Amino acid sequence: MKHYLSPLFSPHSVAVFGASERAASVGSRVFANLVSASFDGLLFPVNPKHEHVQGMLCHPEIAAITKPVEMAVIATPATTVPDILKQCGEKGVRAAAVLSAGFGEAGPEGKALQKEILKIARHYRIRLLGPNCLGLIRPSMGLNATFGKSQAHPGELALVSQSGALCTAILDWAEAERIGFSLVVSLGNAAEIDFGEVLDYLATDPKTRSILLYIEGIREARGFLSGLRAAARLKPVIVMKTGRHPAASHAAVSHTGALVGADDVFDAALDRAGVVRVQTVDELFSAARTLSYGMKVRGKRLAIVTNGGGPGVVAADMAVDRDLTIPDLSPNTLSALDEALPAHWSKGNPVDVLGDADPGRFQKAVRLCLHDLNSDGVLVMLTPQAMSEPTAVAREVIDVWHAAKGTAHKPILTCWMGQHHVAEAHRLFAEAGIPSFYTPEAAVSAFAQLWHYHRNQRLLLEVPGPLTDQSRPQVEESRRLVQAALEKGRTHLSSSEAKTLLAAFHIPVAETRAAATAEEAVEVASQLGFPVVMKIDSPDLSHKSDVDGVELNLRNSEEVGRAFSNVMERVRANAPEAKLTGVTLEKQWSRAHVRELLVGVVRDPVFGPVITFGWGGTTVEVLADRAVCLPPLNSVLIRRMIARTRVARLLGAFRNLPPVDALALEHVLLRLSELVCEIPEIEELDINPLSTDESGVCALDARVHLTSSQPRKIPGPGRYFAHMAIPPYPGNLVKTTTLDNGKTLTVRPIRPEDAEMEQRFVRNLSPEAKYFRFMQSLQELSPEMLVRFTQIDYDREMAFLASIHEKGKEVEIGIARYIINPDGESCEFAIVVADNWHDRGIGTLLMRTLMDEARGKGIKQIEGQVLTTNHPMLRLMRRLGFQVATCADAPDVKEVSLDL
Repeated sequence: MKHYLSPLFSPHSVAVFGASERAASVGSRVFANLVSASFDGLLFPVNPKHEHVQGMLCHPEIAAITKPVEMAVIATPATTVPDILKQCGEKGVRAAAVLSAGFGEAGPEGKALQKEILKIARHYRIRLLGPNCLGLIRPSMGLNATFGKSQAHPGELALVSQSGALCTAILDWAEAERIGFSLVVSLGNAAEIDFGEVLDYLATDPKTRSILLYIEGIREARGFLSGLRAAARLKPVIVMKTGRHPAASHAAVSHTGALVGADDVFDAALDRAGVVRVQTVDELFSAARTLSYGMKVRGKRLAIVTNGGGPGVVAADMAVDRDLTIPDLSPNTLSALDEALPAHWSKGNPVDVLGDADPGRFQKAVRLCLHDLNSDGVLVMLTPQAMSEPTAVAREVIDVWHAAKGTAHKPILTCWMGQHHVAEAHRLFAEAGIPSFYTPEAAVSAFAQLWHYHRNQRLLLEVPGPLTDQSRPQVEESRRLVQAALEKGRTHLSSSEAKTLLAAFHIPVAETRAAATAEEAVEVASQLGFPVVMKIDSPDLSHKSDVDGVELNLRNSEEVGRAFSNVMERVRANAPEAKLTGVTLEKQWSRAHVRELLVGVVRDPVFGPVITFGWGGTTVEVLADRAVCLPPLNSVLIRRMIARTRVARLLGAFRNLPPVDALALEHVLLRLSELVCEIPEIEELDINPLSTDESGVCALDARVHLTSSQPRKIPGPGRYFAHMAIPPYPGNLVKTTTLDNGKTLTVRPIRPEDAEMEQRFVRNLSPEAKYFRFMQSLQELSPEMLVRFTQIDYDREMAFLASIHEKGKEVEIGIARYIINPDGESCEFAIVVADNWHDRGIGTLLMRTLMDEARGKGIKQIEGQVLTTNHPMLRLMRRLGFQVATCADAPDVKEVSLDL
């Protein structure tokens, strides 16, 4: 089936608006590029006259053709673009690249123009690239619809960039390096088409093997991550993100109008997307080249073999800087190296085989390190010294690599330093498929990229499920508490309310009681038991210690009475505008082995709610020890987040301290993730300190800031989490029913771990059932199809499988899925039921479940295609009320649709 972006990226005909007699004009440059690139399709230059655009309707060359122009390239003044785009729509043009500037980046008038052309494009269903972009290049078909000076060679790399200027620089550099591209796209202002949709196209583009992204900011996080995760499941994606620092972030915003959030949050998002981030253009292409070899790495332990001590030390330093490990080699390997190498070799890792090493010495050292159980990869380095033989050593390394492929299962990277004497070695490595580099830094960075890619690919598979323990949270009670505060005009919960909210999600909290007078404070303290902690109680004060509003370790009634007066007096002096309602008291948390942590939620302007973890207490801002992760979380994600902090080293056994209760800490973070999923009004939430020791955890203080700008989603069949960048697994959609034969049928959204069951299900379908479902003959799903079918985002696509249990195993007996079309108002569905389960109502149940979910998400129409010979499916469609019509382009196919 033709992708909906094909009219843009693979058009059969192009009209260029702005091609004029002036060779220097942007439109003329575009037309010249298309001609010089030998574009396969039809070309039409259109030169608008004076101030009034004549356009396609009036142009005799275009009016005379019977086949409509598929794509328009518009390079005219911004004020003329709406009229041109309207004429394109009336002529049936399906895609337009607007190169013109003067839109969203150009103040209020430009923003109004951008809204106007977007409205026109949507009305006529024109896919719109830009405005304010360089254009696009599809080298394989000779399509260069840009005004740049460079042509791109055909290749397997796709480049998608927000910056047209960077595109031109990369193209110029790549031309000299003979690096080819499958597609080059400049997004510009991305009024309609953004990263998400381009990534969706590239994920299944057969001409693309790896994807490079240059990002300044993100407009729509969920679409971006959805497309990014879909593409990364099938091919390597490498991201270069600028705006890491405040000054650069400001420049990025003013350049593209996109949002720029916190850089560590962006890293956390990429971690969940299975991609690799780089910092420089050199690293962008280096990573693409390294990952394209298809090497896999299982860990970050790097063994180094070198004939020079200095380069080995440089590589080892760089490895530590990149969070890699230089491991100790095993005793067996060291013993074997002692026998193979001269007596004065380095006796460890890096393995210095010395400057006079011949090819045989290199071969033995590389082979031993490659098979060492303590290493996950080997970097072989050579400097061209007087007695070295760079080409002969390269051949030995290649032989070792080929011999070890089936047993070692780890990569070899090479660094032959120099230029003239090592050129042939680099050529041989390229032919053999071994990454080769000229500097230690580049080689080590490449191994780090392999490791990060492998790690992030594993994180991509983490789809947190719903909490399954018996103690369900009090969600509705929590929503009522939050709504009550917002209805009173409050955006901060009181300390007591904040702890009530946490307790509703089963996060342990210190019992807190309020007191409005000194007498009440004494009475409450006596009931709690001494010693106690006193804190100021005010809806206007978030950080109580900042206004000197905390008293610790109050041991008797007299101290409590005095403390009440002192606290009230100090806070009135420090915060005279604050409304004071009294104090709160709680039992002093006094334990010998306690560690104070901070866990919380912040709302990133791009990616929404983010879970934070780090060192707690009053010095949290000074220590700046935090790690972040996008919810929803599971145990794997939580452990990795904790491990990225400095305080993690204090959570295990340390000197006389026993390890903390790790499961209790994990439980708090799981519950916090659930809370932020269920309560979209949370703007910020701090639990500081969260005290933890070997016997458990307790939230001693909490601060909750609310926002009323997030609409609350109502539970139901169409429930989804609009405030989150990554939707959680929709556990509320899992349903069970009892069949006539007494078996329990489960209908639930699919999960990545269902891949084996899904493959088995398709493999066991009859040839006819496979043909009806896929409209082609196949034996089983390809790896790419299996990934796309089982790793979905539960937002733009949904798949419900029906299963029963036989002999203690879950068995799939049917599946139905839809994917939302680009218009956001319709979806395309597919369904198949196991042959031996026909006429049992399974298809009807799956279709009704699918239709309910689509309806709940606001989808107005569901549509699909059914082969004319698939009579049972057509009968089901008619029973469900679908309209059935013959496909205009394929008489053997029926188009079925239903208004929801």
